[in-house]
Amino acid sequence: MKKTLLVAFSILFCMGTALSQEEEEKDTIPNGWRKEGNVQLLFNQSAFNKEWTGGGTSSIAGNLSVDYQFNYKMDDFTWDNRIFADYGLTKVKDDEFTRKTNDRLELNSIAGKQIRESNFYYSWFLNFRTQFDKGYEFNEDPDTGVTTRTEISGFMSPAYLQTGPGIMWKKSDDLFVNLAPATARFIFVDKDFTTRPGYVDGDYFGVDEGKSMRFELGASLSGYAKYEIMENVAMEHTLSLYSNYLDKPGNIDIDYLLNLEMGINDYLSANLVFQAIYDDNAVGAFQIREVFGLGINFGF
Repeated sequence: MKKTLLVAFSILFCMGTALSQEEEEKDTIPNGWRKEGNVQLLFNQSAFNKEWTGGGTSSIAGNLSVDYQFNYKMDDFTWDNRIFADYGLTKVKDDEFTRKTNDRLELNSIAGKQIRESNFYYSWFLNFRTQFDKGYEFNEDPDTGVTTRTEISGFMSPAYLQTGPGIMWKKSDDLFVNLAPATARFIFVDKDFTTRPGYVDGDYFGVDEGKSMRFELGASLSGYAKYEIMENVAMEHTLSLYSNYLDKPGNIDIDYLLNLEMGINDYLSANLVFQAIYDDNAVGAFQIREVFGLGINFGF
């Protein structure tokens, strides 16, 4: 599996390199600040009356996304920052609970000092991610048939902070790879989850009983590529790999995000998001999410 992922990453890297070479003049980065942001609202609704014979359940759903970049360059120094915020809810008729469809808050920051006149930089990166709201596991009571829910996560539980020095290869704001061989990683959780009766060390995101934080030291490899596949259709890839030297270094944590943006006009767009995460401290399997919708955009 790890070999397959590295091959896929290499293909992505080569694809982005080829595209960047075709548009070399466009990739010249000016000095100073460059700021860009986008807000997108996705909405979906369906309704059926009691006479409808085709089947179906009335529902309503919405998703709000914010993507903001503020990047700085001065001669041989670059500092790139990006904030992602996503939150989505859905409500199905006759379901007592409103359920989350999306919940993400993430900050990425990387500073680089160019090595001579090349595409390589000494770098320092920081990544922080958590969620806005509580997460629940839903079950059905076998005796009554009533839906129940159990809180399994919340704001800052978990929260991940990674930071460390490294070497970055950067062609443009839309294409770079960063290797950080000495990355500190902190996992924060609410202590209430690790002090419950019968708790076993490491059960909740790898954190020991009675603790609210786990420290790891390892290697991080991250990459980013964005390019147009046709007019008004842009594809964006983000990949992060992490190996913890202190515990099972062969278990590679993976976070891959695909974002496909399809512009209709200045205010309307369609958007497809696919994300795959593997972190055996959380779940010993891939976590997959996919979001698609027609949205209203506001650029700033």
